[in-house]
Amino acid sequence: MRYRSASAFAASAMNLPAEHAPRRRAALAFIFVTVMLDMLAFGIIIPVLPHLIEGLIGGDIAKAASWVGWFAALFMTMQFVFSPVQGALSDRFGRRSVILISSFGLGVDFIVMALAPTLWLLFVGRLFSGACAASFSTANAYIADIVPKEKRAAAFGMLGAAFGIGFIVGPALGGFLGHWHLRLPFWVAAGLSLVNFCYGYFVLPESLPKERRAARFDWRHANPFGAVVLLRRYPQVFALAAVFFLINFAQFSLNSTYVLFIDYRFGWGPQAAGYTLGLVGLCSGLVQAVLVRRLMPKLGEGRMILIGLSLCVLGYLMFGLAPTPWLFLLAIPVFCLGGLAGPPAQSMMTHQVDPHEQGRLQGALTSLASLAGIFGPAMFANLFALFISDHAPVQHLPGAAFVLAAALLLVATLVAVRATRHPVPASAAQPTLGDVPAPEMTSPDSVEQIR
Repeated sequence: MRYRSASAFAASAMNLPAEHAPRRRAALAFIFVTVMLDMLAFGIIIPVLPHLIEGLIGGDIAKAASWVGWFAALFMTMQFVFSPVQGALSDRFGRRSVILISSFGLGVDFIVMALAPTLWLLFVGRLFSGACAASFSTANAYIADIVPKEKRAAAFGMLGAAFGIGFIVGPALGGFLGHWHLRLPFWVAAGLSLVNFCYGYFVLPESLPKERRAARFDWRHANPFGAVVLLRRYPQVFALAAVFFLINFAQFSLNSTYVLFIDYRFGWGPQAAGYTLGLVGLCSGLVQAVLVRRLMPKLGEGRMILIGLSLCVLGYLMFGLAPTPWLFLLAIPVFCLGGLAGPPAQSMMTHQVDPHEQGRLQGALTSLASLAGIFGPAMFANLFALFISDHAPVQHLPGAAFVLAAALLLVATLVAVRATRHPVPASAAQPTLGDVPAPEMTSPDSVEQIR
């Protein structure tokens, strides 16, 4: 995916006068690049963080593995807590300032981790990186502000593609850089975040005018549990949020067991794992960036959600039950086609929520994904361990984790059928940047805009 493709998509998604189009293209391209660089920055440190932890505790691999688990749980917990906070802050003070402060905070935090001489300082750095990385919810809210309703599914698909690109390239780049110096990936991640902050400072306009912002910042709603109250106010949104949670929860069956499963089942080593995961990323990126945009006008949001979920169920079942390697490989494109469900579900939810609550909605959704990340990996990993042990309740089913993921997605499909059968009328039409004057470009002198 080249930078130009993001701009091209932005141009097609805009219904603005000609003089506003360059400003809008630059804004959407920045959001695309922000998400990609955030994932790239975090992907870069994946191959080296465990080894850095191992070195800081004296080379004990077993103890390092335990600390790696704590670091992962901490990161997801911080995202769970701070996603609705950032969403509520962006509803009150605007998207631009929250995104820029998060990018700057990530850059500084990666520098702290690059220099950390002790484990506790590295732990603190990871804590703050989890809080700053919650800006993904604000990026989604920015898209909801500036993209017309009928094109939001395609826009969310592009963000999904940016997410996938960063996740594919990041670990490979991190492994290469870590070969030269263990802390070099942290410096590169810091540079990417700070360059992105500088770029956004000059090109990113505010997407939420003052008259459309929340009247005040409410701590009752700026927490992961208060965010659920917002979801419950909109029945269709609440049901689709449950679907969103189950999709993310099931995903951790792959994240936590894939490498061990293919080694146990087919004897595939790290190289095969890298190649097949790269294929997953490539297929997912094509689905998110190309198919979502092309199929959305033909199928509509509701139908595409159901088709995507059905394919996802089939993909997980093929992963878990495939008797031969070639059938397992065939499951990869089927599973990736399940990515058709996410963007239209997210788009449909934005239609029902008031303009000044888009940030809180995206914060709530990111918190749900983080909640899945706190509990999902351990559950699926333990299930895999159980079904390859002598105490397995069913013999010869090492893919039990994938079968359970398919069952969860089947439940999600049934919920989605009910949620999309009788669409709730959208809330009062919200203006996009095509309906209100486009914000002026921000210069370094415009200090007031980033307070």
